[in-house]
Amino acid sequence: QKARKEVMVRTCVYCHSARASIRRPSTHEAICKECFFRAFEDETHHTIVTNALFKRGERIAVAVSGGKDSTVLAHVLTTLNRRHDYGLDLFLLAVDEGITGYRDDSLETVKRNEQQYEIPLKIVSYEDLYGWTMDEIVAAIGKKNNCTFCGVFRRQALDRGAVMLKADKICTGHNADDCAETVLMNMLRGDIARLGRCASIMTG
Repeated sequence: QKARKEVMVRTCVYCHSARASIRRPSTHEAICKECFFRAFEDETHHTIVTNALFKRGERIAVAVSGGKDSTVLAHVLTTLNRRHDYGLDLFLLAVDEGITGYRDDSLETVKRNEQQYEIPLKIVSYEDLYGWTMDEIVAAIGKKNNCTFCGVFRRQALDRGAVMLKADKICTGHNADDCAETVLMNMLRGDIARLGRCASIMTG
C-alpha cells in the first residue's frame, strides 16, 4: 500500500486560524484574505498619517477610470476616511476621452462606484474641454504617438476637472509596476529632473 502524502495546509500567520490564501510579495507572509485586507488598510493609513498627506476639511478628487487600481483607491480612501475620521470631502473624478468601445463600460463601473461609496462623481470629457474627442484627434493626426497625446490630455483633463470642483489634491491609483515603469522610462530618456521627483509620494 502506497503511503499517502500529507498535504500541509498553511494557516494565516496573522490570525493563526484561517487558511492562508495569499503570499504577500513584499513580506513573503502567508495570510488569509481578511487579514490581507486589514493589513493593506492599516498600512495605507500609516502611510497617510506618517507623510501627512491630508488635512482635515480638504477637498480630495479621487481619479477613477473604472479599473481595479482606481476602484481600490476609491474604496480604501472612503473606508479610512470614515474609520479614522480624516474629515475629508471626497469625490470621484473621471475622464471620458471619447474613444468608441474603450471607455463606455468602465464609465458605467465608475457610476456604480458613485452609488456604492456614496460620494459624488464628476465626469469631464475631451469633447467638452478641447472641442475634440480622441477618435477625432486620431482621425486628424493618425495613429502614430496618439497614446502620448492622450496621456497628456488626460492629465490636463484631471487637473482642469479638479479646478472646476475646487479640489485641494488629486489622488491617483498608481501601483508599484506603474512607478517602476516611470522610473525606468526617465532613466532611459536621461530626464534627471523628472527622475528626481517621479518616485515622490506627493508631486506638484
